This record gives sequence, structure tokens and C-alpha cells, in this order.
Amino acid sequence: MSKRSIIISGGELDEALTLSVLNQQEERCVIAVDKGVEFLYYHQIMPDYIVGDFDSAKEEIRDYYKNKTNVPVREYNPVKDASDTEIAIRLAMTLGSKELVILGATGGRIDHLWANVQSLMIPFKAGIDAKILDSQNLITIIGDGETHIRRDEAFGDYFSVFPLGEDVFGFNISGAKYPLRNHTLPPYNSLCVSNQIAEGEEEAVIRFPSGWVILMETRDKDGEEK
Repeated sequence: MSKRSIIISGGELDEALTLSVLNQQEERCVIAVDKGVEFLYYHQIMPDYIVGDFDSAKEEIRDYYKNKTNVPVREYNPVKDASDTEIAIRLAMTLGSKELVILGATGGRIDHLWANVQSLMIPFKAGIDAKILDSQNLITIIGDGETHIRRDEAFGDYFSVFPLGEDVFGFNISGAKYPLRNHTLPPYNSLCVSNQIAEGEEEAVIRFPSGWVILMETRDKDGEEK
């Protein structure tokens, strides 16, 4: 099985970005999640797996894959203990994927977005690289040690960090417009929103001895005032 899985969830999907990710040349496994299967259907892209409770996907599209293709369809009762996207993440891990790219995980209801962000901890704890991606945001979880955000490789102009559930001690940011040194970062303030690589620096470095944080690399929409 491919070491890279692309999960197409049921939130907002940027057509150009989604097709760009799907059309990359390396081998990949495509897992469609509930309404996300509609994007693949309309673009004539065959998924490798389909999962969900199908409370939002069109019935005729679901039936097409169930009755006229050999794609495995794993249908779940809407009354369940995990979100459809979490189920897809766990499936990708079971299949042996070492990298997960999750599209369609943002937009719409904030509760779904936050559940998807929290679900990144599942592959993170298993040592699997996982990210949520849309046209303006790249969301990952990073742990202790150093994380380098290079100017020539950065997703966007800004980066923000948020603890996930507990204080992070000895937190440092260097090479940034708003540096921090040996700071205690609590999970309830907005201190680390919208930082940037400092003028004249080639990279910003995030460093802390233990714990984990959500890292969001972000950019404005084209034409949006900064």
C-alpha cells in the first residue's frame, strides 16, 4: 500500500489545490470521506476507499460506488464514537501510510474543524506526518525539539502556534518578528497568533523541551488587504 494517503473530507474544497495534490506523481492512496466523494465523482477520479455515515453525500453517488465499482465502501451508523475524518485517518494508518494529507477538513462548522485539528494528534503520536491543507492554511502538530520555518519554503507569510490542552514550558521562538525566550505558553491566550519571519532573517525557529503545539502556517486570500 502507498506510504502517502490523501483524505478528501466533506468540507470546503478548493478545486485547483485539490486537483494539484491528487495529480502529484508519487504513489498515493485516496480515501473519500462522506460528501468528499462527490468531488471525486464529478472529476472522474476513482478513490481507493470510501468511508462515512453518508448523512450529507448524495444517495445516487453513494449507490454508484457501492453497486457499480469495486471500491470498498465502509458505511457507518451516524450514531458513532468518532468523526468520519477520524475514521479515515485511522484507516490510512491501518493501511501503513506514513504521510497523511487531509483536504476538505476546513470551512463550514467550527466544531467539525476543531475535531479535525484535534484528530491530528492520532497520527502524530504514532510518528506519522499528517497535515490539514486548504488554499490559505497548512495545519500540523509539532513536538519537542526544533522546528524550522524557512522563508523560501514557508506556506504563507504568517505562522501561529497554540498549545493543545496543557501549558508548554520553556517555549522559544527565534528569527521572528515577535520572538519569545523561555516562555510558558498557556492554552488560553492569543499571544502567538500571526507571527512572521523577521526582516533580514532566512528562517524562524520554534524550540521547546517537551509537549506539543498546533502549528498553523497561513496566508491571505489573493487580493486581500494585509
